[in-house]
Amino acid sequence: MSDTKRFKSVAIAGISFQAGSAAVDSATIMSALVYQLSGSSVLVGAVTAILRFGWLFPQLFVGFLAQSGGSSMKYYVIGAFGRAGFMALMALVLFFGGDWPRGWLTFAVMAIWVGYAFISGIVAVPYNDIVARSVPSGLRSRLLATRFFGGGVLALGIAAIADRFVGSMPFPLSYAAIIAMASVLMFLSSGVFTAMGEPENTNRPPAKPGFVAYLKEGIGVFKTNRRFRLFVFAQWCGGAVLMAMPFYVVQAGNSGFDLGRVALLLGAQTAGALASNALWGWWGDKRGKGDLLRAIAFGRILPPLAILALGLVSVSGTAALLAYGAVFFLLGALANGLTIAVIGFLMEISPDDQRPAYSGYFNAITAPAFLLPLLAGVVASVTGLGLIFVLSGLAAATQFVLVSRLEREVHAA
Repeated sequence: MSDTKRFKSVAIAGISFQAGSAAVDSATIMSALVYQLSGSSVLVGAVTAILRFGWLFPQLFVGFLAQSGGSSMKYYVIGAFGRAGFMALMALVLFFGGDWPRGWLTFAVMAIWVGYAFISGIVAVPYNDIVARSVPSGLRSRLLATRFFGGGVLALGIAAIADRFVGSMPFPLSYAAIIAMASVLMFLSSGVFTAMGEPENTNRPPAKPGFVAYLKEGIGVFKTNRRFRLFVFAQWCGGAVLMAMPFYVVQAGNSGFDLGRVALLLGAQTAGALASNALWGWWGDKRGKGDLLRAIAFGRILPPLAILALGLVSVSGTAALLAYGAVFFLLGALANGLTIAVIGFLMEISPDDQRPAYSGYFNAITAPAFLLPLLAGVVASVTGLGLIFVLSGLAAATQFVLVSRLEREVHAA
């Protein structure tokens, strides 16, 4: 298959998944679902914590298997079709479980969410490896931007449909319909990417070290590779920034925003991602992935400041929709840029013959930081939401400092 066809296949698969994942977005749809089921700040924090940790932790093991086995596609198949299946299961539980006791239904939703998160984590390493071998470095940021732009356009339609579902169907049937849409799109994405096939890998070393040796090598990379180590530290801070993500929608609800219109916040978030795609794609390919990462790190200081400022004034109705819509617009733009920057920069600093291993090392080492939203839920239940946003802003400022230092290291090399 030619590079052009592979580019198109990866883009189409990414667009489909991007739209599907928007329908189960942890900061809007899933946080609102869990909050309405349980009313628990701890469980709301757990939604994002489970998703992030489940996405990252399995990559240590998948990185070893893909690195030593010589093939990545089979692991992609397991993870991609598995996560689509878990979303289909959640849609069925919400459809048939409307009369269940809320505690049972909440437990079932959270258990399925755990399964979805951890099987999703199988996808990242093979995806990065296959994409890096399919698409030249100079086109990768534009590929990701194309994925997010097309997925954003489709996700806007998903948000409009979700708003109709929430407004016209009883709870939780409305969420069952939304999550069913996510499952269909994820199955479509998995089929398109798998049909593309895996390009031949001529750089993979023939040696197959054991898992203990693989772990020792990862520790050695962390100790000796200063750029890799700084990138890990910056990502730890990035995980701390995300501790506030599931609580933006809770803060909006507490301040007068009608959570029955939560799909409008998803639409604003999607619009922000969509509007920023061209900028991030150009920036990453022309000015460098490190420079893009630094700009995004600075921008992530702004949403916590904005949400804290909104908490000091009284807004409702249209004013609340516009104010919180603007915050979610910015969150969407920054999240999109961060994904493009992190994936692109990790590909850049990973040796061609060790890319699955480096992805596994990086994501497993940084995984614990993404449990912080769970801790944030506990803190919020004791102190209120304000402290969570303050800590998130401080983490963003620290990440900016670390990424600036990393950028200097790259230019000095």
